[in-house]
Amino acid sequence: MQTTIQIKNLDIGYSGKHSVKVVAEGICDSICSGCLTCLLGENGAGKSTLLRTLAGFQPALKGNVEILGKPLHQYKEKELATVVGVVLTERTNVQNMTVSELAGLGRTPYTGFWGFLSKDDEKKVDEALDLVGISDLAGRQVQTLSDGERQKVMIAKALAQETPIILLDEPTAFLDYPSKVDMLRLLRRLAVEMDKTVFISTHDLELALQMADRLWLMEKGGGVTAGSPEALAQDGTLERFFAGKGISFQSIAGHYRPVITDWP
Repeated sequence: MQTTIQIKNLDIGYSGKHSVKVVAEGICDSICSGCLTCLLGENGAGKSTLLRTLAGFQPALKGNVEILGKPLHQYKEKELATVVGVVLTERTNVQNMTVSELAGLGRTPYTGFWGFLSKDDEKKVDEALDLVGISDLAGRQVQTLSDGERQKVMIAKALAQETPIILLDEPTAFLDYPSKVDMLRLLRRLAVEMDKTVFISTHDLELALQMADRLWLMEKGGGVTAGSPEALAQDGTLERFFAGKGISFQSIAGHYRPVITDWP
């Protein structure tokens, strides 16, 4: 494993004209290739803000982020697009474009001014669609797809981009349970077999606990606690993380359960 993202004393949030809203502060850790890292936290903890900051979509309030040993702010937009692929949680609103054409936009950093795809580009798009399991949808119009299918197209687009780092915000949000499992299996396979850095935010606690190589636990207004699921379970971190929030962690069984005190 190689450290691909190094984070030092990072504060994230939003700068307004007369005020600054700090979402999380003092984040210090690293993200490595060859493993699936899952970011967990309740709504409002700052998961999406952290992902957008790591992707260079918004500036950090304080601290440093290094991508492959180079400060994030020193990357030019096109160069960064060959290093970091991003899949956000927003629904894709695309009209009159096929699945293959949308996935083909992932090749933009490598094409000329007019964006024409070479035979090699087309092959890489086909391979990305096949990896995600949607080759049969290649000719379909994107607006005819389900939310889950559209999410898979966006992941295929990120794969076609051929970046060593892929950041995903809630990639399983619109999928049914079997598809969630398949998606996390795919993302872990990409990390382990292709030595990619795959960092995702998710609310799927059980799946993350079972399938992630490393967890990042994010508290509202605080920082991040990171470690393997096994280590975080053994030292009581997972049990404390959701204490008082209606969820308990069963350390022996290794999963969460809802706390129900008023069941008749």
